[in-house]
Amino acid sequence: MPVKSSNTTSANNRDQGEKSSNQRGKPSLHGLAPYEEKAGEDYMNDAQREHFRAILRAWRQELMEEVDRTVNHMQDEAANFPDPADRATQEEEFSLELRTRDRERKLIKKIDKTLIRVEDNDYGFCDQCGIDIGVRRLEARPTADLCVDCKTLDEIKEKQITGG
Repeated sequence: MPVKSSNTTSANNRDQGEKSSNQRGKPSLHGLAPYEEKAGEDYMNDAQREHFRAILRAWRQELMEEVDRTVNHMQDEAANFPDPADRATQEEEFSLELRTRDRERKLIKKIDKTLIRVEDNDYGFCDQCGIDIGVRRLEARPTADLCVDCKTLDEIKEKQITGG
């Protein structure tokens, strides 16, 4: 009997997961289907705001659950290894996890600010020029506060300043 390589098995498992979470063949955003725009509907109407509010809340919840898992993991795995190499490895792993959680903490703050913008009916409009950011861009990056053109200009300016 032929043995499947681990790469093939993990790819098959990934495909299975994609099929189960994506029954209609569309990508899923934090467990939510993409917004289906209707012909002639106003931009950032109540339905769209509710859709993005749900995405942001689900994303925030996922991040908070990850924080809880990290705390539990660090408490469970904390050990005083007698071997300096083992102790250093554990400290490096914890350091990496804490850096990741710090980035996620900052993202949670940004999500909270974005949720306030949704409540204030200020969500979905570019901070610099005021035009619509667009439903598809917001689905790709729900915390976006600049339209594609303004973001591109910002990135060009940043490259010029930093020389990158």
